[in-house]
Amino acid sequence: MHRPQPRRSPELAAPSSRDKILEVAELLFARRGYAGVGMQGVADAAGLGKSSLFHHFESKTQLYLAVLERVLGRLEERLGVATTAPADARRRLDRWVDELVDGLAEDPPAARLLLRALFEDDDFDASAWPEGVAAERHLAAMVQGIRALLREGAESGAFRRVSSSHTIQTLIGATVYHFASGEFGEELLGQPLLSAEAVTRRKREVKSLLHHGLAARATNVGEDSR
Repeated sequence: MHRPQPRRSPELAAPSSRDKILEVAELLFARRGYAGVGMQGVADAAGLGKSSLFHHFESKTQLYLAVLERVLGRLEERLGVATTAPADARRRLDRWVDELVDGLAEDPPAARLLLRALFEDDDFDASAWPEGVAAERHLAAMVQGIRALLREGAESGAFRRVSSSHTIQTLIGATVYHFASGEFGEELLGQPLLSAEAVTRRKREVKSLLHHGLAARATNVGEDSR
């Protein structure tokens, strides 16, 4: 007996053309970098005509910045919940690590895209585009959130006073670089970076590093909290 197909809910509906373009472009920019991607290549990969692509994005720069804004916006939403949760600083820091690792693991191209973005923004003026301004705001909010959490933990006695800037650099290396390391990282670990076991282990290792590195000591004389 033939059964009617259930209606697809809005959540399961096919992505819009714009969303499809952003998904394809994220993968291409992560693999090839800003300079290595052309608008025709994006249109072909998305199965759209070039005119359809330019209907949504007037230039490659705008598309690239829209991709970055989308990735950073998702991460900011996750990390913002972690830093403002009603818990002590140590528990919130643990949740922050969990959310960052999960966010990167669930969006495999994101880490490599973000690493490339650290030096590729020299090719254009991001602040000249609304998408670039939004991306920079997301990034600033995430940095401000974790910096404030580290400061709060130090003031409460949960953490020692450390350079928050250096700690953030360390966290970027331990998370973003990790998921961007590709074959080298997998050979080093002896397992796929995105396996459930490896993702769980990465959370545990980063939190262990932080717990030991931030443990309060008897004296913090001479340490820089910036």
